[in-house]
Formats: sequence, structure tokens, C-alpha cells
Amino acid sequence: MRIVLVGPPGAGKGTQAAFLAQNLSIPHISTGDLFRANISQGTELGKQAKAYMDAGNLVPDEVTVGMAKDRMEQADAENGFLLDGFPRNVAQAEALDAILEQKSLKLDAVLDLEVPEDEVVKRIAGRRICRSNGAHVYHVVYNQPETEGVCDVCGGELYQREDDSEETVRKRLEVYHTETEPIIDYYKAQGLVATISALAKVDEVTERAMRALQGRGDQAA
Repeated sequence: MRIVLVGPPGAGKGTQAAFLAQNLSIPHISTGDLFRANISQGTELGKQAKAYMDAGNLVPDEVTVGMAKDRMEQADAENGFLLDGFPRNVAQAEALDAILEQKSLKLDAVLDLEVPEDEVVKRIAGRRICRSNGAHVYHVVYNQPETEGVCDVCGGELYQREDDSEETVRKRLEVYHTETEPIIDYYKAQGLVATISALAKVDEVTERAMRALQGRGDQAA
């Protein structure tokens, strides 16, 4: 299957992408991984991306599209893939369609993880990270430490990242509504969108997504 996963920040895309990719035996291709791999390997696209990023500028669509195209052409993606974070706007969606059309391929589904805006703010703004070990993550509502402000594992101080402040989260949501949300209508016109409520436990959301994929591709049937 060839799937695009979309949804606002805090919808749990990364978590769902990993589970769905495993269940469907297809690679999970995320924009973050693409950038890290190309930059660390010193590819031409990676060098271009790093130059823009070092200058504090957005990486142009053609560079991101080029990275995605290269990754989708690798052997493990021959029978499908799950895209997470790409395409992020309509121009990238059109470029993806063109890439697939050249190979006489098409997307099977676009999964839209739906979460109310207030819930997104609560999920992200409530996160607390261990200052000693950033891998230890808590939440003021959903995953509280035994002692407020203290990591259960190492006793490190818990803090809120600047990117997780309510003001920053709402700005990220504005960008999502302006740039990324329009691709949902773009794909709805192609009959590809399945909207999934992400207001549930992780495994329940995965089950909803798998049910939505039934009949859309050989592997999900």
C-alpha cells in the first residue's frame, strides 16, 4: 500500500505511522528522517537542505520532494510506503502525484488523524521533559511523575520545552491550517481520504486506521 498520513501537531502521527507501517510491512518514511539521513550522509540534497537550514530559511519544496523521491525508489519501498510529514502542502502533493504517475502508480489512501484544537494544545503544552535525560517524557495530565517536577527514573528536573508552550503550539496549528490542511481537500477530490478520530488509546486508533484501509489495497484486505 502507498499511504499518506496527515494530522495536526500532537495528533500522534509518528506513533501511528510506526505501528501501521509494521502491520502493513511497508517502510515508514518521515520528513525528519529524510532530512537527518541526507544531511548525515552528505548527499547533494542534504548539503542544499543544510545550507538553507543553517541560514535560518525554509528548505524549498523541490529539495524535500527530491529527498522523498530518492527514498521511495529504494528497494524496501517497492511494494509501498507510509509517508509521514510529506507532502506538507498542495505543491508537494502535486509533485508526489507526478512522481507516482511516472511509474504508473498511485496512492491507496490518505489517513487524516482528527484531533480538536484544544486537545492538541493540552497534549503538547502539558509535556514535561527530563533535563538530565531528554528521553524521559511526562505529562501534567496523562503521565504524571510520582513527585511533581522530578523524573521518576533519574531524579532530574522536569521542564517545558519552549516549542511546547501554548503560544508556540497555537502558532504551529496556524501554520498547519494554512499550509498542510488544504491537502486534505486536494485528496478528498480524489476519493482518497479516510478521517480517523485520534481521541482514543494508541492501539484503538491503530485499529480504526486499519479498518479504514480495508479494501483500499491488497495488503490491507
